[in-house]
Amino acid sequence: MSFFKKLKDKFSNNVEEEQSTEKYREGLSKTRTGFTSKINDLVARYRKVDEDFFEELEEVLLQADVGFETVMDLMEELRFEVQRQNVKDTSNVQSVISEKLVEIYEAGDQQLSELTFAESGPTVILMVGVNGVGKTTTIGKLAQRLKNEGKTVMLAAGDTFRAGAIDQLDVWGQRVGVETIKQSEGSDPAAVMYDAVRAAKSRNIDVLICDTAGRLQNKVNLMNELQKVHRVIAREIPGAPHEVLLALDATTGQNAMIQAQTFKEVTEVTGIVLTKLDGTAKGGIVLAIRNKLNIPVKFVGLGEKLDDLQPFDPQKYVYGLFAEGLDREEQEEMSSDK
Repeated sequence: MSFFKKLKDKFSNNVEEEQSTEKYREGLSKTRTGFTSKINDLVARYRKVDEDFFEELEEVLLQADVGFETVMDLMEELRFEVQRQNVKDTSNVQSVISEKLVEIYEAGDQQLSELTFAESGPTVILMVGVNGVGKTTTIGKLAQRLKNEGKTVMLAAGDTFRAGAIDQLDVWGQRVGVETIKQSEGSDPAAVMYDAVRAAKSRNIDVLICDTAGRLQNKVNLMNELQKVHRVIAREIPGAPHEVLLALDATTGQNAMIQAQTFKEVTEVTGIVLTKLDGTAKGGIVLAIRNKLNIPVKFVGLGEKLDDLQPFDPQKYVYGLFAEGLDREEQEEMSSDK
């Protein structure tokens, strides 16, 4: 049984899993058009797996923002696996590529996308990221997701510097049906966090999601501000924040890697939320982040709807990338059965 078929069988026994897998398929349609179609063209032009084929495949992966180091690792693994399985026909390579992409991402870690929750009292999630990456929208969608799971949620408007940021978060709070703790524009973010944490504790809130400023112009100021926020939260709730999620725009490619490196230097990032994955024709940045920075992607944005923020699943991701390969296999099976 091929890798594609195994993936489909795995996700077809549960309605919720099927719906999530379909969101990956729909959300990655633009990436399939760009990245996967290039691999299909490559497979069509080459009948046998040789060094010329590998060189062109390497170029396709680099253009997909997979990242130089990740591509080099992947090509080494592919060469070994193709030789081990004695793969001669290029049409069989896609399944091998898919397996290796999943293996590289998982890299022995389990439950990568799961959030860490406090054993007692409020769980505090700090959302960081530059302006314009969809941070506030992500907070709203995450709040909705947690509410659907039966948790009580509160928001903290800690981005007090960007014009309109407080109102934008408040609108999301009203839309989702959760309270937003806020102060006036220009207030001290740490003071907002203090009020929010105290409110979350007194009202027995399960999860407090905190927005933060997204200025990268001065790394020292950003570091000082985030450290101050950390101290205030940790003083009120030992062990908090329990998650520091970095929002990155998938459409910015390697620029997202630079942002990730910068934030990793100034704060302890526990996970990535990759937004606008449905808007890029590349999509390889998921693997580059994981392989180079060793930070798990915990959620991906696959569309504009409230439920389009999905926990990241490397197998569903790869399935979404190569869905046409499965369709083709099924058609070939039907033809041979006839």
